[in-house]
Amino acid sequence: MKESKKKNLPLSVAILPLLFLVILLSFNLYVNVFIYEADPLAGSSQFILILSGAFAAMIGMKYDISYKEVINSISNSIKSVTPALIILLWVGALAGTWMISGIIPSMVYYGLKLLDPNIFLPACIIICSIISLATGSSWTTSATVGIALVGIGKALGIPAGMVGGAVISGAYFGDKLSPLSDTTNLAAAVTKVGLFKHIRYLTYTTVPSISIALIVFIILGILQTSDGVTDNSFLIDTISNTFNISLILFIVPLIVIIMIIKKTPPIRALTIGTLSGALFAIIFQPQIIMELSNSSSMTIIGSYKVLVDTITSSVSIPTDSEVLNELFSTGGMIGMLNTIFLVIATMMFGGAMDAIGAIKSISKALLKFADSVFKLFASTVASCLALNLTASDQYLSIVVSGKMFDKAFKDKGLAPENLSRTLEDSATVTSALIPWNSCGAYHSSVLGVSVGEYFIYAIFNWISPFMTLIYAGLRIKIRTLTDKN
Repeated sequence: MKESKKKNLPLSVAILPLLFLVILLSFNLYVNVFIYEADPLAGSSQFILILSGAFAAMIGMKYDISYKEVINSISNSIKSVTPALIILLWVGALAGTWMISGIIPSMVYYGLKLLDPNIFLPACIIICSIISLATGSSWTTSATVGIALVGIGKALGIPAGMVGGAVISGAYFGDKLSPLSDTTNLAAAVTKVGLFKHIRYLTYTTVPSISIALIVFIILGILQTSDGVTDNSFLIDTISNTFNISLILFIVPLIVIIMIIKKTPPIRALTIGTLSGALFAIIFQPQIIMELSNSSSMTIIGSYKVLVDTITSSVSIPTDSEVLNELFSTGGMIGMLNTIFLVIATMMFGGAMDAIGAIKSISKALLKFADSVFKLFASTVASCLALNLTASDQYLSIVVSGKMFDKAFKDKGLAPENLSRTLEDSATVTSALIPWNSCGAYHSSVLGVSVGEYFIYAIFNWISPFMTLIYAGLRIKIRTLTDKN
């Protein structure tokens, strides 16, 4: 009986927690940004997500959804992101040891020498696309070359939002088309489409989307030339005077990338990357360790303290440049706690929404709208967006939408690869555009660029859903069940 009521939660009631969340987040955004000029994703946003989850639970009680059911759903929701939370901690640690070891400074150093402001933005897309294709992970791309590229962009005088948008665009292009990507495999599995058939079908919408993004960034790069730093000699000299720069330092990120290509679990790869970075710090940057430990010689105790502080808490490496001082500062594991708080609060809201049947009611309403081929595609996109907004998890968005629309696509005589492609074009890429989604929270935290800053520049991500709708509206590459594969 309870399950029946849960499934039949009226749409007008199901959307109330979402409206409650949007109204409070909008007010909070106004207060933080325009009154206090603070981070729009400060702790108050996390509290609003928890409060919205509590509001959803209160609605559930009215419809006989017990407190225990809601708590169990929230527990399962948080449990599903436990690996991501651990990864976040290790990313903070890795960023710290890669900074103090000179790995990230070396990336910035060679980047300043090789990358001209004219080509920097399109180069960001290409570099991140290659890394993401090789690793199958947009998260890994952001946590490795993404951090360095944002740093190089700041040194060149290019707005962080532009660089962040280019990094995100390239990272998700590779993530979508890589056979190693978890979302690519998930979308293919849910819709029962062969992996490489799914990838081939993805190229029809993905290649035009990234091409548009590249053209826009080439234009932006040309327009940024006059504002960018043309003489980087001071920054280059400052980096080389502060760190021992060497190409040998790139061995560590290369090892991490190879491990991920070999399908080594991310946590294991990040752990090895962090410890390798610490070892390289002792070997290549003893002067940095001595300076941070306030010692005139290398000691075991001093080195241990500096490295543990770097991994767990904040560290700042002083230079003669204010730009580099900001760049060469990391928060370690502690610096990731605000993001972890956001992810947990998000999962609490998503778990409560799932427990009371709100997600199913919203999805069911979208399905009723799909009375034509174009509307079916539009409903699928809307469902993915709604789930990314409410459940705040791209995996849940892919699975729920995939299962819900599977029969509808077959009833319209459409091949399942249409659905798998639409899931990727909407669920996967838009997750990075939502501040309280686990992906948006992760990328903004790792790159040090808020979602609000990079949103408009993440061109590939927001143009992808429109591209799939254009193909559907014009009936371009819409394969039917009667077509020969």
